[in-house]
Amino acid sequence: MSGAEVSLEHLYRVFTMPEGKDSKLAQIEQHLSDNLSDFLSQHVVAKVNSLEQIEKSFAEYSVPETPEFVSKHAEDLLDKLVANSVNTYSPSFIGHMTSALPYFHLPLAKLLVGLNQNLVKIETSKAFTPLERQVLGMMHELVYDETPDFYQTYLHNANHALGAFCSGGTIANITALWVARNKALPANAEFKGVAQEGLVAGMMHYGYKNMAIISSKRGHYSLSKAVDLIGLGRQHMLTIDSPSQRLSPDKALAMGKQYQQDNNKVLAIVGIAGTTETGHIDPLDELADVAKELGCHFHVDAAWGGATLFSREYHRLLKGIEKADSVTLDAHKQMYVPMGAGMVLFKDPSDSNAVRHHAQYILRAGSKDLGATTLEGSRNGMAMMVYASLHIFGRQGYELLINQSIEKAKIYARMIQSHPDFELVTSPTLSLLTYRLNPQEVQTKMKSHPQLAHDINIQLDNLTVAVQKQQREAGKSFVSRTRLQTEKYPEHAITVFRVVLANPLTTETDLQNILDEQIAIANNTDTWKTLCSTHKKAN
Repeated sequence: MSGAEVSLEHLYRVFTMPEGKDSKLAQIEQHLSDNLSDFLSQHVVAKVNSLEQIEKSFAEYSVPETPEFVSKHAEDLLDKLVANSVNTYSPSFIGHMTSALPYFHLPLAKLLVGLNQNLVKIETSKAFTPLERQVLGMMHELVYDETPDFYQTYLHNANHALGAFCSGGTIANITALWVARNKALPANAEFKGVAQEGLVAGMMHYGYKNMAIISSKRGHYSLSKAVDLIGLGRQHMLTIDSPSQRLSPDKALAMGKQYQQDNNKVLAIVGIAGTTETGHIDPLDELADVAKELGCHFHVDAAWGGATLFSREYHRLLKGIEKADSVTLDAHKQMYVPMGAGMVLFKDPSDSNAVRHHAQYILRAGSKDLGATTLEGSRNGMAMMVYASLHIFGRQGYELLINQSIEKAKIYARMIQSHPDFELVTSPTLSLLTYRLNPQEVQTKMKSHPQLAHDINIQLDNLTVAVQKQQREAGKSFVSRTRLQTEKYPEHAITVFRVVLANPLTTETDLQNILDEQIAIANNTDTWKTLCSTHKKAN
């Protein structure tokens, strides 16, 4: 299209008149509607190009001068973007907390974009505002199980909020700790509050030298971002070694008491309900007591594990979460909602007032505008996706999904344990586990000669990295990797495969194929050959 053809009429057509059904974009839309899995299998071929090659496709840095036809641009997206994307729907993609989505989210996404509601204020989200409040109420009831009168009072109360929707767990955690900070340094007769006078003035007024947050080293990196953003400083993110993958209440209490002896203040204890690396759950009930003894906020990051509350069999694993002052949940994880659906819930509906803001043109005092108590301003209506999922799946549907994911992880753990050349590192609490390749003769040698474990672990680390990279680049399947301390190897962190078994489409055959592929790759590495020959001779 030449510059002479650019006209306002053409641009109007882009807004109002879609191209015909034979256009490329229409074909893509139809293919997506007919069979999403087939579309992804046909068009997503991420194994072909390296990241460096893909970057060359996106090397332009000037805005195009003239418009182009939608169909031409759709072709460009297919070739450059879609073909080099990650097929998160694949049953062999078991490396991260991203899974296949139910088909109904595709048409709902089109409706969401078409309506283009902005949840910051009622004037741009009239029906979406009460819908979001209702969804927050449903999730609040799942966690805290308050009385019907409680929800009738607070569900649509202009002066209170049961929580806040946000783009994900990071913003949810930051919001929770922002609230905790403002509550810890409140206004009084001599002080206007930390929100008005700032952190330095607040610390001086209350006589604190420093403030800190305590969690295990398995805590999410967003906690470090939070202490940075709310002004505490990263060195006041106090973490505790947890070889058992769970935060010790005794260690947390001891650390908190020692910290507070010198005119410092523990702002919050953070318990994790489903750690990102291993899926473990901190002893929430005991940690709630620790927080009470220290006089601090108790926050639970249940971004991953919160959905376990739908299961009558496994909800017991989160015992004590109802004592938390605030809880983070991510619907785009085990609730199978598209990306961008995080939540923070508050046990006390008045807590959100600690961060309430007003403006003259929106968020006026007394209004029910959601933006008054959220960190983010303009937001889309992702609550609609959660609302739909809660109704279409129901509690029983989510229970089935949660249960089968955990059972599948247990099956995979048994498959690993029954293979002589694999070593299960962390058993599944939820649907995550870690393991590594470790030749049988090497495992025998490490048991009989524990002094050799450190040097052998370095070799096994190199093996894990090499196999994980080659498996990823081959494109048949994907597992991630991480480094962690364990009870078996408490002195040094080891590198392990990390898997997340949340995709309902993943079968036992898929899991066996992944293990077979890893063994085949390992057998061709120099590290494997060296390990086997060296320790076979030694044994």
